[in-house]
Amino acid sequence: MYFFYFDESGSRDPSVGTAEKPKDHLYVLLAVGIWEGQWRHFDHKIARIKLELADYLRGQEKGSFDLADCEIKSNWLRNPKERTKKSPYLHALDDSDRERLVAAYFDQLVPCRAVIMAAVIDKRHLRNYVTHEILHKKAYEFLLERIEHYMREYHPKHNALIVMDDTSKQLNRAVAMKHAFFQRAGNQNMEFRRIVEYPFFTPSELSNGVQLADLLAYNAYRAFKDENLSYPYFEMLMPHFYRRKVGVTLDGLKVWPEVSPLVNMARTMWDDRRKAFRAEGG
Repeated sequence: MYFFYFDESGSRDPSVGTAEKPKDHLYVLLAVGIWEGQWRHFDHKIARIKLELADYLRGQEKGSFDLADCEIKSNWLRNPKERTKKSPYLHALDDSDRERLVAAYFDQLVPCRAVIMAAVIDKRHLRNYVTHEILHKKAYEFLLERIEHYMREYHPKHNALIVMDDTSKQLNRAVAMKHAFFQRAGNQNMEFRRIVEYPFFTPSELSNGVQLADLLAYNAYRAFKDENLSYPYFEMLMPHFYRRKVGVTLDGLKVWPEVSPLVNMARTMWDDRRKAFRAEGG
């Protein structure tokens, strides 16, 4: 079994606003996959550092924190006001300890052999009929396709379980219905035979995997929003995107719609990386 942890960055609102009052023009849905045999190692590594820092804060009389209080979110890391309001744990840590905690998540990508898939939606080029439901459904479909391809090619004897944040009964139901539709009918490209029947919803504060997906989703969002795919934290993700055994495309990254200039930007970035890798003798 593979666990694929999902999270998003950006707004599902398809509107980009006006020139006077612009809105966010990007939406990213990302999944990071870890084999069940690696889950415990990954979780213990992160939990140990969280609890070590919690013990330190307790000794400094800066608060008493259980593991569930030690959740990490990219928004809290970047926004001091949000951090102060919603995360006493992160607020009590100094910059170096917060950086150490973030590094612990990224450090687990290699030993856990994590695989990443991401759908990047450029809302500036959507058709007028696209609603927030259609936008999310399309992004979800893109990721299911990539997970199905990955499982067929690399792990045909295993299944994949989708794990995501338990946000609300209404949103959970909407996602479950989308999932059930694809499981029942497939899409024009494939049937989904290696993905478990329904997603598993868990509070994000209890899942280091969902927290990892949150960090990665923001890094993809930031790189594409700034149109800077050399953004260091995005560069750290690149070796972990799904790629087929045969072929040269970066299969785990989907930019949509095709008319978006971000499509060519992503292709150029990947072509440049491949050329550099070959030049280095890889």
